[in-house]
Amino acid sequence: MTVIPSSATLPAGAQPTTATPSVARPARTRDHRIDALRGIALLMMFVDHMPQNLLNRLTLRNLGFADAAEIFVLLAGYASWLAYGRGFPRYGTRETLTRLAKRCVKLYVSQTLMIMAFIAIILTWRQFTPVPVDFLEPELAHGISSFWRVFLLNALPSNLNILPLYMVLLAAFPLMYVVLKFNRWLALGLSAALWLLINIDPDVNFPNWLDPDGWYFDPLAWQFLFMIGAFGAIEAEKYNGNLPAFPWLKVACGLYLVFSLFEAFPWTQWGLPVIRPLALPSPDKSTLAPLRLLDVLAIFYLVQSSPLAKRFSETRFGQALALCGRHSLEVFTVGTVLDLIGRLIFTTFGEGWLFQVVINCAGLAILYGVTVVYERKRNRARAQAAAHRKAAA
Repeated sequence: MTVIPSSATLPAGAQPTTATPSVARPARTRDHRIDALRGIALLMMFVDHMPQNLLNRLTLRNLGFADAAEIFVLLAGYASWLAYGRGFPRYGTRETLTRLAKRCVKLYVSQTLMIMAFIAIILTWRQFTPVPVDFLEPELAHGISSFWRVFLLNALPSNLNILPLYMVLLAAFPLMYVVLKFNRWLALGLSAALWLLINIDPDVNFPNWLDPDGWYFDPLAWQFLFMIGAFGAIEAEKYNGNLPAFPWLKVACGLYLVFSLFEAFPWTQWGLPVIRPLALPSPDKSTLAPLRLLDVLAIFYLVQSSPLAKRFSETRFGQALALCGRHSLEVFTVGTVLDLIGRLIFTTFGEGWLFQVVINCAGLAILYGVTVVYERKRNRARAQAAAHRKAAA
């Protein structure tokens, strides 16, 4: 999603709307930080969605107020501007809206397939050993009589609720784009006002048949983080993909993240004395509480304003992470199903070190294999498209 296409890689039938420049511009180098950071977030989601997994003690959820979900949504907004915000003037409204619609359909299909896989795996596992009811909401665990609610996004089971949020935000992106083009500060202000309203009155939410409180990720609140991502992409364009590096702001972000670390760290799980400056309650995730918002913004600013982070993203390990980020939907879908299988194995056979090592190593290897397969598929498609254009020319 973060690819910046050139006129040589336009979709079939699409034409750039700008005239050919008279002066050649220097080639834009790809910034892999967004892909690498998104790859890290996806792998953390894989680890976090298995409560018995000891690795999740080292993920963002235990090192600060925010976690991988905030990173994912912020980068989704950033990447959406690069993919679709630039697409409107480049390819035209019709082509860009078509691409947006296709992406939403793909997200919807992935969401439905994951829920069907969950139900099939759990019902099969129950044939051999008992499975705790919390692996799937009781309303869906004993049959498919209410499955139609899944298709209407009226029933969102736990761990399967972030793709519907992404669908809603993508569907709203054309409206966001119009306001951003009119006045980006006005767009950010309106988005912030809506977020503030939801934090004042958390009852304003989308309905969820499985939860009387509504969607776990309230779209009316989380749209602010998505908007900030798009706004950040616009600002970064002015500095070749970087955010302006202000030393005082970096220090402030670093100090806030240290404070967040001390407040959120699982001291008792590590057998350590509790060292919390204020002992604050966990900030609400559903409404994207201010402490969580500040946490993810501090991380994003430090990464996107750092030359060191850019160099890391170009290393071999950074490129492996970026590969996961470029195929985020496939990694998330497969990883979520693997999470369920891992949880079932832990629950059935125990949480010993052998299973910890096997499940984590096998799961991460499978996810990386998925990215390799889809990257090769993408490269073949590009090579065929280039060959067709060459033949046509």
